[in-house]
Amino acid sequence: MQNRSGTHCLRIAAAGDMHCSESRRDEVRRSIAALNGVADLVLLAGDLTTHGEPEQGAVLADACAALDVPVYAVLGNHDWHVNRAEELVAVLEGGGIRVLDRDWHVCEAGGLDVGIVGLKGFVGGFPGSHLPDFGEPLLRSVYHETTLDVQALDQGLREVALCPARIVLLHYAPSEQTIEGEPPGIWGYLGTDRLAPPIAEHEPDLVLHGHAHAGTFEGAIGKVPVYNVSVPVIARDFWLFELDIPTPAHAPIH
Repeated sequence: MQNRSGTHCLRIAAAGDMHCSESRRDEVRRSIAALNGVADLVLLAGDLTTHGEPEQGAVLADACAALDVPVYAVLGNHDWHVNRAEELVAVLEGGGIRVLDRDWHVCEAGGLDVGIVGLKGFVGGFPGSHLPDFGEPLLRSVYHETTLDVQALDQGLREVALCPARIVLLHYAPSEQTIEGEPPGIWGYLGTDRLAPPIAEHEPDLVLHGHAHAGTFEGAIGKVPVYNVSVPVIARDFWLFELDIPTPAHAPIH
């Protein structure tokens, strides 16, 4: 949407932790259908299903197939529970949902090129609860998994650096600010600030995550706004963000 002020208003509908299941099919269909005409882009921040069953993913895929705007998602821990992620992703993508896994993509939305960097993220902790790269090989392999996430996030943000709008989509939290409200004893399982340095360096326009059901909606990493869009936190089906993005110099003004 072009504004007279020389900016584009990009409308983003976001939610995490939808936990779709067959019993909620009608509810999911109604909530998704309500996005037509009010959003330019839909972003789903993981835990799309209850246990990761492909049949549960089909509930969301069938609902999203009717949308006329791009839909991007990352998986969450619930989506990995039964270890059928490959089948689940195939079902979701059959409904037009682009699933990002340590990956990035550029799409056209609201008249802009939007660069989206997506990954599940993982555990690792925050100041006072960091998991170290030390000890048993099993623990060090957990640390390494998060290292791969950090590297993918940094590389993805480099790849989309020239896009007028840049968004990071996660499941696990990159900032302790948006998990405030959760018991401190489980913070190490809700995410890690090891994901924060690439965000602070590249300064995307928006970072979205879920996972922390009792967390806090809004935080920041430096100048970058970070939002916890878990459905229990936003207390609605979707949160609608409106980003005013400067019009690229080469874009025509109507």
